[in-house]
Amino acid sequence: VEKDAVEQVFNKLNESIKNVFLDPDTEIFERYIHNVNEAIIIKTLVSESPLRKVHKIKIPSLEKLLVDMLIDVDVFAAQQGELEFIYKTSFKKFQINKNKMKRYAIRRNREKRMKKLTNTTLA
Repeated sequence: VEKDAVEQVFNKLNESIKNVFLDPDTEIFERYIHNVNEAIIIKTLVSESPLRKVHKIKIPSLEKLLVDMLIDVDVFAAQQGELEFIYKTSFKKFQINKNKMKRYAIRRNREKRMKKLTNTTLA
């Protein structure tokens, strides 16, 4: 969510939905989110994040999600053991903009890890 709207989005969702969390840290994640079947996690959008428009709504691109899996280990905990499979399947089934993904990975200081994973899965 855009930085200026994070609090508003959180408050609005929290009025009617259970299990809404605003940028939880590891302790909150382990204590309250880990064992919940459904949770909504509100995080501030990193500037210059790769996005795409669907029906006039900006959503994270696949390139962003693939890099974020390497960063937000708590949020993507269930996927950590499947990263190679996820990368391989994503590159096989979808058109990934490697330059966009690389730029975002550099910005998030995960270029080496992303490059290694990409090379391993595409070999």
